[in-house]
Amino acid sequence: MHTENLSSPLGSLGLEICANGYESALAAQIGGAKRVEFCDNLAEGGTTPSYGQIALAKKNLNIEVWPIIRPRGGDFLYSDIEFELIKEDIKICKSLICDGIVIGILQSNGSIDKARCARLVELAKPLPVAFHRAFDMTNDIEKALEDLIDLGIVRVLSSGGANSAIEGVETLAKLIKQANGRISIMPGAGINENNIQELIDKTGATEFHASAKASVLSKMVFRNTETKMGIIDDEYKYEVTSVEKVKALVKIIDRI
Repeated sequence: MHTENLSSPLGSLGLEICANGYESALAAQIGGAKRVEFCDNLAEGGTTPSYGQIALAKKNLNIEVWPIIRPRGGDFLYSDIEFELIKEDIKICKSLICDGIVIGILQSNGSIDKARCARLVELAKPLPVAFHRAFDMTNDIEKALEDLIDLGIVRVLSSGGANSAIEGVETLAKLIKQANGRISIMPGAGINENNIQELIDKTGATEFHASAKASVLSKMVFRNTETKMGIIDDEYKYEVTSVEKVKALVKIIDRI
């Protein structure tokens, strides 16, 4: 039987997939995920998906769709122009009746930008708001958690400030204890079917974030090997969420 998630005020339980497009979001649903953090450009840590991607997902999917609102890769210190873009994307998500949004804004000193985040939380209403791994880039992770709780953020994605959730497992356990049910701490970064049980055992978390992706080879017959369109080493393959990898993760989580 499922037990109540003590790390979440919503009592949520299950797997969130970082879906890099509609095809991945559909795979997440087929595999049994409860929610997608919907994004584009995973190589840059995820940016806001297009209107068309969000609209198609909301039209055809039954699981929760939470777009990430991030205008570019890089850091999380945004100009006034970028902040206006963020606000417009939130309005779009509201118009498409998304289930929530995911934000992350910092000040130059590494603290949560509470003033700007508060404006976005207010703008997003009635949509709930989660916070992405900008949290892991803060100058004081324990204080940052209290700031997010004060802001009314419902969930924070974190690797415990480390390169991967498994490396940050001790910090994640401490954060979940600190949260004490006031906000959901969702481990993410490098999670797969080989390490998720250790995270469950050592943190007590009951919802997790993974991309569960696999490479798809291009069907192009002719390939120009003299030039490239971007900086990815091999542009004749791409990554999408794997239904089977999602199923494997969900099977483990469902034993909680």
